[in-house]
Amino acid sequence: MKKPTAIDLFCGAGGLTQGLKEAGFSVIAAVEFEPRAAGTYQANHPSCRLFECDIYDLEPRQVMKTLGLRKGALDLLAGCPPCQGFSRMRNRNGGRVVRDRPKKDLVLRFADFVEALLPRTVMMENVPGLETDWRFTHLKSALRKLGYHISLSEVRDAQHFGVPQRRKRLILVASRVGELSFDTAPEPRQTVRMTIGSMKLAGHSGDFLHDAPENRTPHVMAMIRDIPRNGGSRTDLPKARQLPCHKRTNGFKDVYGRMSWDAVSPTITGGCFNPSKGRFLHPEEDRAITLREAALLQTFPKNYLFPGPLNKQEIALMIGNALPPRFICHHARIIKKALISESRNKERRSRYLS
Repeated sequence: MKKPTAIDLFCGAGGLTQGLKEAGFSVIAAVEFEPRAAGTYQANHPSCRLFECDIYDLEPRQVMKTLGLRKGALDLLAGCPPCQGFSRMRNRNGGRVVRDRPKKDLVLRFADFVEALLPRTVMMENVPGLETDWRFTHLKSALRKLGYHISLSEVRDAQHFGVPQRRKRLILVASRVGELSFDTAPEPRQTVRMTIGSMKLAGHSGDFLHDAPENRTPHVMAMIRDIPRNGGSRTDLPKARQLPCHKRTNGFKDVYGRMSWDAVSPTITGGCFNPSKGRFLHPEEDRAITLREAALLQTFPKNYLFPGPLNKQEIALMIGNALPPRFICHHARIIKKALISESRNKERRSRYLS
């Protein structure tokens, strides 16, 4: 049978598309506004038709016409609307509510595309904070009115689905091909050691993402060297050795912490190359994890490209914002199985009637 088709809205650097492809989908189109993310996406998925534009300026009918796609023919519409507006970290800062309406309303734009394309299945992923927002309630209501069954709508931790990382994400799956069951057994846990333990020495690998140099002050380097291996923290150091800013606060205790070899990593963020942003020190070596190690902990393939000209901050932001492909793959396989089953049933009915 042909591979089921998918479109990836808000594709970023391509984590969702990568997961869909690994699950056996043919991703025929994607939409991305940010030029650096679009360039990275195109470098890794050149056969996909990329609409590099603001999704508010892109009409679903234009996408359908360009692809020769009729309403109801698409197997899966997937996407992760930019989620900064729903981030608890942004809303927690001194009780200040972040006003980010244009980005928040992208959830409603996602619903517009569902209504126009009427795909057989829908998958949307986002931060947990979206779960209690009225826009999410509106989206689910709109899906039901269009005849979709909400098969999955919950916050799940990626570490239970083959990702070597703690990462809680809200995932929604809706279907017009019957109810889908996602009550599957958790996948075997992947650890930091299993993921990056066999990496070549950083700085001598020939891979820019693994070799990009660090620039730290002698004082910070001395502090890093003294943090205990394999899970140690800055709080293990004597008060006299801690940075003044760390003495003034008890929050963000993972700052300048080491990862543990035989556990999963913390959530990989856009600050993943900087130990001042979280527990991003290598379990053993006196350095932060490299960009390639961060990408692997996100479950990108070893050869995934992040072409220049890009600096470390830009690459780290794309990696940290990405959806872990393995997390997407796990759920997409269940969707694919249902799609194939429904197609086979239709074929049998057609043969019987003929």
